[in-house]
Amino acid sequence: MTEQNGDLAFLPLGGTGEIGMNLNLYRQGDTWLAIDCGIGFSGNDTPEAEILVPDPAFIVERRNKLAGLVITHAHEDHIGAVAHVWPMLQCPIYVTPFASAVLRRKLAEARLMDVPIRVVMPGARFDVGPFDIEFVPVTHSVPEAQSMVLRTPSGVVVHTGDWKFDPEPLVGPATDLNRLAEIGKEGVLALVCDSTNVMKPGPSRSESEVRVSMTELVASLKGRIAVTCFASNVARVETIAMAAQAAGRTVVLVGRSLRNLDTAARECGYLSGVLPFLSEQDVNDVPDDQLLMIITGSQGEPRSALSRISMDVHPNISLGEGDTVIYSSRMIPGNERAIMAVQDNLAKRGVTVITDREHFVHVSGHATGGDVQKMYELLKPQHVVPVHGEWRHLTAQAALAQEMGITPILMEDGDILRLSPGKLEVVDTAPTGRLALDGNRLLPMNGGVLAARRKMLFNGIVIGSFAVDDEGFVIGDPKVSAPGLLDPDDLESVRVREEFANALDVIPDELRNEDSAFREAAKTALRRALGRKLQKRPLVDVHVLRV
Repeated sequence: MTEQNGDLAFLPLGGTGEIGMNLNLYRQGDTWLAIDCGIGFSGNDTPEAEILVPDPAFIVERRNKLAGLVITHAHEDHIGAVAHVWPMLQCPIYVTPFASAVLRRKLAEARLMDVPIRVVMPGARFDVGPFDIEFVPVTHSVPEAQSMVLRTPSGVVVHTGDWKFDPEPLVGPATDLNRLAEIGKEGVLALVCDSTNVMKPGPSRSESEVRVSMTELVASLKGRIAVTCFASNVARVETIAMAAQAAGRTVVLVGRSLRNLDTAARECGYLSGVLPFLSEQDVNDVPDDQLLMIITGSQGEPRSALSRISMDVHPNISLGEGDTVIYSSRMIPGNERAIMAVQDNLAKRGVTVITDREHFVHVSGHATGGDVQKMYELLKPQHVVPVHGEWRHLTAQAALAQEMGITPILMEDGDILRLSPGKLEVVDTAPTGRLALDGNRLLPMNGGVLAARRKMLFNGIVIGSFAVDDEGFVIGDPKVSAPGLLDPDDLESVRVREEFANALDVIPDELRNEDSAFREAAKTALRRALGRKLQKRPLVDVHVLRV
């Protein structure tokens, strides 16, 4: 990429054209700024990986020109990859106090102790290298979400992060409309704007309405109640706790991410109006009609507390006839099947499942179409760049911009948008990709390890092992194991073992003394022995032991 083609450019490496995995870059002169660094959930098309991270290779190559990483808010799709990616970037990180409390815990778990964290107060103005940045507090489903105003010699760019308009957000301040209008008067070159919920017309509904509705619902129920929501949604956790207290119920938190959130929130002065929560070990000390549990697992995550409860394999908690589970969340695209499976398992146990289709128990933290139009009126941007959404969300926002006479610019991950000088247009592309989080390792989705895992997943694996003497002739009987393909005792296994032994005997003598040639010949022998009967092409490997 030529880095002299203008003073100001924008490049999303993740989160534009998809939900999650947000990683955005701005370039001013030859200095870069990163905004957000999040994870995404893998969908049904990538069963070999559960959590995905945007590939930061482009900015890693330029890390000596990277002034810093700014986090707009503490949601996993904006902050969840920092602990995995930061060792490659080694730059200062700018966060609000709440995001700092969440991030420090993640970094400690990853044993990263020397990360330079700069805590910036909501609404503050600060510099990162040559970037003059102002935080504007906005409402979202996590405390201290900030939009960012970048003031550059080429003009003002507003990067919204995740936001909505809510006159009564209950936790944290309402979005600062007056400040947005003042920024609009300065003249805004481009608005880089969240698109997730833009297809919903009209203004956003308020968290305060959910609180009224949730309080009525909880008061009307008998038996054990479990509510699942996003762990980071402090306002919703407070809403659920208030509804429980009003109904004379004691609140128990179930799941590690909720316990971490509770600690971070109380450290920063949130949740001060609700009593301390009990832990899941206390569940059986509370009578069923006086218990409300807040539980992780709203997205059907296989190892989450709710998923284990639905299969009756949770060590402390069971739910059954007469109990209720309330889903105070939305389905993230790609998770539908997993969520339905958990709801189905709960229904089999006689549990009543209530979602936002049956009762008003959730409101999105993202701006509706009406909110977005109001934001345009306040900021009066010359151009709108839709981000944070799949292609259908981005095009829906582009249509709203056009209706209001604003020029939209559609782009996706890897597109480099020149913001100045001259015409705003995509001028180049950068390499992008996804890495899978595998334990604590980051593996390329198209690399050898995951390619082998995909092959094993659909075609299985066959391993042949045998011992040879120093001249390369087989000693004893070769062994063949094919987990997931063949049972060791069935006739097909016996046939494969025999044919493998016979094929090894006829390998030419000149291949027997050189290990790698012998292994390749033995692999070919094993593939032949498997034959066409299985109608699969499994991953084949052999272990040769020279005695």
